[in-house]
Amino acid sequence: MSKYLLHLEGVTVRFGGLTAAKDVDLQVQREHISAVIGPNGAGKTTVFNCVTGIYSPSEGTICISGSDIRERFSYKKGCFALGTALATAIALTGAVNIQTLFDEAINQRYVWGQPFPWSSFPSALWNSITNLPNSRTVLPFLGGLAIGLGGYLTTWRRSRHTPFTTVRRGIARTFQNIRLFKEMSVLDNVLVGMHSDHPPRFFEVLLGLPRYRRNEANRLRGAQELLNFVGLSQFINAPADSLPYGSQRRLEIARALATKPELLLLDEPAAGMNPSEMEDLAELIGKIRACGITVLLIEHHMKLVMGISDHITVLEYGEKIAEGTPESVQRDPKVIAAYLGDTYDGH
Repeated sequence: MSKYLLHLEGVTVRFGGLTAAKDVDLQVQREHISAVIGPNGAGKTTVFNCVTGIYSPSEGTICISGSDIRERFSYKKGCFALGTALATAIALTGAVNIQTLFDEAINQRYVWGQPFPWSSFPSALWNSITNLPNSRTVLPFLGGLAIGLGGYLTTWRRSRHTPFTTVRRGIARTFQNIRLFKEMSVLDNVLVGMHSDHPPRFFEVLLGLPRYRRNEANRLRGAQELLNFVGLSQFINAPADSLPYGSQRRLEIARALATKPELLLLDEPAAGMNPSEMEDLAELIGKIRACGITVLLIEHHMKLVMGISDHITVLEYGEKIAEGTPESVQRDPKVIAAYLGDTYDGH
């Protein structure tokens, strides 16, 4: 097993003629707290968005636990691709040979005003398909196979790395701007994250089967435990937008933890917090790491970053200019000139 949970190599992101990130290499060690710092516009959030599937890198690779973060083509997906191709081929063949339905109707002495004999269409279609070679059958059938298979593979390639597949790979995140369901209760916000783990099936919910009720009870208990973990158990039934700003940040972290991640990405979690709230946040991040969850954060508050991080990567204009321990980074002349400032004293 690789000692790095997350590994970015040569990641480049371009938006037209603008390069937001260039040849970024980043390693995040398991059960460590790592940070990405840099001036505004340095490409920090762009890197986060690449990891979580919001953007696709123009170049480079992203690996989680030593394997490509993008979903592999499995046997199950191959069966779906084949089924899609066959269904498309049959549908297109039927559309091209629709006249066989009318021929069958004429053979059955169809009279205007009578119910149309739709039941004869499947047998007529089958006869036309098996009556080979026949250009009205072979060409649409082969064309349908190509369209169905090509369409499925194109869709699969575009969906290999999305926020949904990222959560399934054990990665969760928070956002620079809080994105809670503000009119929902604190508890319901966490329960939303719970449903990414074995989501209920339609008929289980519709019929209220024991398995669904049991899973819902487990989710409710897990959500309550998470709220107690982040210190919000007293607000369990309150609307999310009624919480103080710092508490809303903790709620967003609880919702991310509800997906049971191996890697938690925090995008400026201390933004807008007062010193007391930042101390509580630092304690919470330490507790998260103690639970075996790896943390990668973007943050501008240097006291927080230097106090909790094991490893720091510094970006400027989309490129990595330094990395290392907090002590080595804050002494690096490039970092001091680009971001910390000549008067920075570590506080």
